[in-house]
Amino acid sequence: MAMTKTDEEIDVMRRGGKILSDALRVAVEMVAPGVKLSELNEAAEDYMRAQGATPSFLGYKTTKHDPPFPSAVCISVNDEIVHGCGNRPIPLRKGDVVGLDIGCWYEGFCTDMAVTVGVGEVSDEARRLMNVTKEACLRAVAGIRVGGTVADVGRIVEEVVHPHGYGIIRSLVGHGVGHEVHEDPRIPNFYESKNERIFFVENMCVAIEPMIALGSYEVTTKSDGWSVVMLDGSLGAHFEVTLAIHAGGPEILTPLPV
Repeated sequence: MAMTKTDEEIDVMRRGGKILSDALRVAVEMVAPGVKLSELNEAAEDYMRAQGATPSFLGYKTTKHDPPFPSAVCISVNDEIVHGCGNRPIPLRKGDVVGLDIGCWYEGFCTDMAVTVGVGEVSDEARRLMNVTKEACLRAVAGIRVGGTVADVGRIVEEVVHPHGYGIIRSLVGHGVGHEVHEDPRIPNFYESKNERIFFVENMCVAIEPMIALGSYEVTTKSDGWSVVMLDGSLGAHFEVTLAIHAGGPEILTPLPV
């Protein structure tokens, strides 16, 4: 599968990305104590479908042996860093940290994005973690250029995150996107010298998604087969955008709603 897209294909992804961003905004604006995860999931899915898009995560399987993902939105709370099942009828509580990760198909192309928000007033350390994770995401995006390398992303994320002593999740990474939910290249949020040999090229579309924790970077998966949690129980945060790489610089196709 080609890692680059035509200008026409990028325009389709731009329109799909706008729908996705608006669907995520619908869910984010509902976040409040007492609201169930399943209600956020349903609202975002309904919006996507009303706009002619379909959820790319619902029914997704990483291998033929895995259980299909049961919801349109990954909703991860507190120590769940990613892939929390959004169909759970669990109410949010004041002070929770909730990550919403969402993807859609639109006219044959996929886009992907995520944000992490607080439920009402959250602790200072939770707020700082979310702010640093968002900064790492946007600074990494700003540093991408034609002729740059995948290693640039990991280097920038480390420069933002390491001064705070946070853990950068190593087993989960950014990726190409568009024709499939996950495409090459694999884009770690930490520096690896081998990635100095993997170059960004014009019209490549990628998802940049730092996943950061207050404690260690080590994770495990819950018995549901999907929800990834921090092994030490620490809070996690996740921000993600899909972008197109142009000669003049990166273009975010999925604007963050927060």
